[in-house]
Amino acid sequence: MKGLFKPNLYLALVHCPVKDKNGETIASAVTNLDLHDIARAARTYGVKSYYVVTPLLDQQELVRTIIDHWVTGYGATYNPKRREALELLQVAGTIAETVDRIGNIEGTKPRLIGTSARHDSRNIGFKELRERFSDEKPYLLTLGTAWGLTAEFMEDVEYILEPVQGAGSYNHLSVRAAAAIILDRLLGRDDIS
Repeated sequence: MKGLFKPNLYLALVHCPVKDKNGETIASAVTNLDLHDIARAARTYGVKSYYVVTPLLDQQELVRTIIDHWVTGYGATYNPKRREALELLQVAGTIAETVDRIGNIEGTKPRLIGTSARHDSRNIGFKELRERFSDEKPYLLTLGTAWGLTAEFMEDVEYILEPVQGAGSYNHLSVRAAAAIILDRLLGRDDIS
């Protein structure tokens, strides 16, 4: 079908290192809605895997429990569409572990893409990044929870995607809303008028 676009893209929802409202580096808590909603968007747009990155062992166990329920437990038969989305979900302790796992799958490490609600001199536009996807190399799109990815984290990414902008100056979307918008802008069909 004309307009379908499926690059070699992975997604990571990063819970550490992220910032709190005071700019301090923290590990944020996993949110059940983020797991479900981002997995559904990732499945819709053809993302290869969706990693939830947290060093907190209790949070990792929570994610595994949710995955088990929807992928192999009662939820799998109750809602097969949800199972199909949550099959993309993986748990990792760090972004380095995530990069290594993708590298083992792909035979090369992915190019890291950072996201932020703030403008940066290194910003790359949605269209430009989409064009780079044609090289078929693996890419890892990172989304920060809480108040976003830390400056130190952003120093290590290859690209920083331009912020999602709305109609006014208010710019504080939930990560799941931002993820859906970003995935549509990067991977959505281009034949819709």
